[in-house]
Amino acid sequence: MFDSNENDPISPALRALLELFTTELAEVRFPDMSGQVLEDAAAQVRAGAEAVARAQAALEAARQGLQDSQDALLQKGQRALAYARVFAEENPELNAKLEAIHLPRPGRKGVKAESLVGLEPVAAAANGNEENAPRRRGRPPKVRPAPGATLFSEGVSPESLAVAHEGNGVLPTA
Repeated sequence: MFDSNENDPISPALRALLELFTTELAEVRFPDMSGQVLEDAAAQVRAGAEAVARAQAALEAARQGLQDSQDALLQKGQRALAYARVFAEENPELNAKLEAIHLPRPGRKGVKAESLVGLEPVAAAANGNEENAPRRRGRPPKVRPAPGATLFSEGVSPESLAVAHEGNGVLPTA
């Protein structure tokens, strides 16, 4: 895994020294030091780096498993809370306790609930707050005059019809 020079846990200077002890200094022996001693130490470093890489992969897998378990618990908690609220409709004390519990909304697959912070305008639109709502996609609805109104009824001008057509499709009133 760490064979390439980019991912080698051994510094370039030590690799150069190892190269020298395997080529030009291969026959030279120092007390407690030789090319073989250096190679053995380098092999231990590479084995340690491999162990770290495996441990990091295992840690990431464990984190993903934890996230999946937390998501499943949140989904079951949302469902349990919904059932309990229906059950507690006639019990004000229990209903008050349940209303104090605010679980985060379950996220989409692959999206953590914490990362849904940027989607507040969607919730604002669902609550009737159109100011912060994202623009609707697709073709705008047709402008339909009120029953019995003519094209240029009182207070309705061609300019206001154009504005209504570009906006939300509701005719302006006088």
